[in-house]
Amino acid sequence: MRALFFGTPAIAVPALSALAEIADVRAVICQPDRPAGRGLTLSPPAVKVRALELGLHVEQPLKVRTPEFAELIRSFQADVALVIAYGRILPPAVLEAPTHGCINLHASLLPKYRGAAPITWAIVRGESETGISVMKMDEGMDTGPVFITTAIPIGAETTAEELGTELGLLAATLVGRDLPRIVRGELTAIPQDSAAMTLAPILDKEHGRIDFTAPARVVHDHVRGMTPWPGAFTLASGKTLKILESRVGPASDSTITAPPGTVVRATKQGIDIACGEGTLRVLRAQLEGRKALGAAELVGGRALHEGQLLGA
Repeated sequence: MRALFFGTPAIAVPALSALAEIADVRAVICQPDRPAGRGLTLSPPAVKVRALELGLHVEQPLKVRTPEFAELIRSFQADVALVIAYGRILPPAVLEAPTHGCINLHASLLPKYRGAAPITWAIVRGESETGISVMKMDEGMDTGPVFITTAIPIGAETTAEELGTELGLLAATLVGRDLPRIVRGELTAIPQDSAAMTLAPILDKEHGRIDFTAPARVVHDHVRGMTPWPGAFTLASGKTLKILESRVGPASDSTITAPPGTVVRATKQGIDIACGEGTLRVLRAQLEGRKALGAAELVGGRALHEGQLLGA
């Protein structure tokens, strides 16, 4: 099986490794190197690093909607292209170039959470399960017919980063199990029910802002979903405070009447913040200009203290 691989971040790396075991990977296509770190040094995406380790040819086009790129893809004479978290919508000329088209591994149970950030939004919206959908790509945003979906539970404390790792490993399993069957014509793609569609829009930094007027469970899901990026944040004495790890506070806190955002307890075990219902227990946070600290260090250094109002 002659294959192409489109992908960019770490979640796509296990699928690339799995594809290399069962196919002749003619090329790996990922996004260009980006500036990273304090020095803004150009850094390769995770997929490029793994592709070079495997000795595979890598392409990093600046644009995918050009005749030249479509001709390049056709020149590889691929039977199929596998796509996971590439980060760009492919034009018809590219989608049609492989004999069996482009197969996408999308990190949600389609038609739910179509879009750029399905892992984050599934957690933020309190879903108890998600999964991988193996889909035949068309011109839309995750609108193509689906061959198969495989679900996994979302743990009550699982962050988006942790769930991404789980889904990346699941995607790799499905590459070996399902991609050969698709190419052999043994699986049929079923159109999605667009009436059941939900969206997972691209994230920006403002999405991380915490609303303490929401119930504690909702705030905790927000913290989990926004970890590691863009990060859940609020203000503490005028400075940005990123909440890195949290839990829902004790059930007894359901009777607390302090204004949302008020620190009602500050101990070494955790810092409890009043929400619209119940409390959020902060276990680890980072104040602007400082390193990340656990609850004991935050309390000991008076970064957070009882009676303090956050978010104002």
